[in-house]
Amino acid sequence: MRAVIQRVNSASVTIEGEVFASIREGVLVLVGIEDSDTIDDGQWLAAKIANMRIFNDENGLMNKSVCDIHGEALVISQFTLYASTKKGNRPSYIRAGKPEYASKMYEIFCKQISSEMSRPAKTGIFAAHMVIQLVNDGPVTIIIDTKSKE
Repeated sequence: MRAVIQRVNSASVTIEGEVFASIREGVLVLVGIEDSDTIDDGQWLAAKIANMRIFNDENGLMNKSVCDIHGEALVISQFTLYASTKKGNRPSYIRAGKPEYASKMYEIFCKQISSEMSRPAKTGIFAAHMVIQLVNDGPVTIIIDTKSKE
């Protein structure tokens, strides 16, 4: 699994012209899944994101997690995180998980991060065309790949 985590003041996802979900302060998580990803990968990634100290404490240091600040999470499926750009100018998405598998893993990941945060994560709709709006705070943007966790 790959994730791009952005610390946000607010974020929303619009589908077919309607705001589907929105959050205030917290994290926007773009998550990509490949067929070799496991439930363990999702559990590890959810715990890592929920506990990552990327929010400022009273001294202006990044010492607090999204859980510590009682923040929210907006999780969006993003198969393009597995784009290969080695050949030509059209990215290949051959490494992205097959939709049947990836959608199940996305749902499991969303439940896991909700559990880690002790509050429901907001989501988009898997495979829908989505418009994401965010106010990036910092900016703070972190990229994590579960294949590089060791």
